[in-house]
Amino acid sequence: MDRSRLRKRVVVGGAVAVVAAGALLASPDAVLSRAAWLVADPVRLLVAAAVLAVVRPLLAWPTTLLAVLLGYGLGLVGVLPALALVTLTSVPPFLLARRYGRGGSVADAGEAFVDRAGGVRSVVASRLVPAPSDVVSIAAGMAGVGLPTFLLGTAIGEVPWVLAGVLAGASAERLTAGAVAGAADLRVVVAAGAVAVLLLGPTAYRWAVDRFATADGSVQIGES
Repeated sequence: MDRSRLRKRVVVGGAVAVVAAGALLASPDAVLSRAAWLVADPVRLLVAAAVLAVVRPLLAWPTTLLAVLLGYGLGLVGVLPALALVTLTSVPPFLLARRYGRGGSVADAGEAFVDRAGGVRSVVASRLVPAPSDVVSIAAGMAGVGLPTFLLGTAIGEVPWVLAGVLAGASAERLTAGAVAGAADLRVVVAAGAVAVLLLGPTAYRWAVDRFATADGSVQIGES
């Protein structure tokens, strides 16, 4: 095994170990239990949310926590800062995957699909799917999506989840883990999933058919 590949494995393995340790040793309850103190001062709340956005990837906490917290403290005014922080907190896992996750059949397939579907559309649709945010970020990084494209697609695709989180926080009398979980409204999940299918369904079908035909040695089917 060459040194470059070994270094990649060490970095990725170390990152996974740090995230796993953070998830085991820390809990969102540490933030939620201090919510009343944080929201008493809007400036303090925004600073705390910004710090949380920086460390969140290391703790494997859901990005929805940011939206719920800002909704609890700021109401609907919290939508824009929440969307900005949710977008920015997705960058570290994306950059890690882009730097160390390129290459291999999975990454090559992802890159081919993004080339066909378009970077922004691929990221938007992926964000609309009710999947863990960091998984989507890592997949985009492995597929070689550019950073500006990733930021734009993430900001658009996270809108329904941020709105749901802010509304859940704004309507909560007391911030608890249940409020964060309650942000995943079934109607939002179904609607967002339907939009994702409309965005990528036809392209995904043609891409799968082309790959199957190529694997069989048949003539590649072009896009309609």
